Amino acid sequence: MNMVTQPYQLYIERTDAAKNMARFYAMQISTSLFGETCLIRRWGRIGTLGQMRIHHFGREEEAVRLFLNLTRQKKARGYRPRTIAQRSLSQEQQHR
Repeated sequence: MNMVTQPYQLYIERTDAAKNMARFYAMQISTSLFGETCLIRRWGRIGTLGQMRIHHFGREEEAVRLFLNLTRQKKARGYRPRTIAQRSLSQEQQHR
């Protein structure tokens, strides 16, 4: 049975008020109930569930390679981690 040796998780956002753009991208590597290594991706508009895709791998190294490649691609397109100030502002807006 495969166990993920190190936790891989990422949550990044891309926002541009002028273009009404508010997107998120999230990934994590985990182990399925059957012992497969899985890369789970979720993306969409901030505040929605968005879409999800699960990739299954025989080896953890393959999942990590895709995780790192997708991380590079998203950062090149302007996705960034959300800051603490942005988090508290969005939580404040949700409670109104």
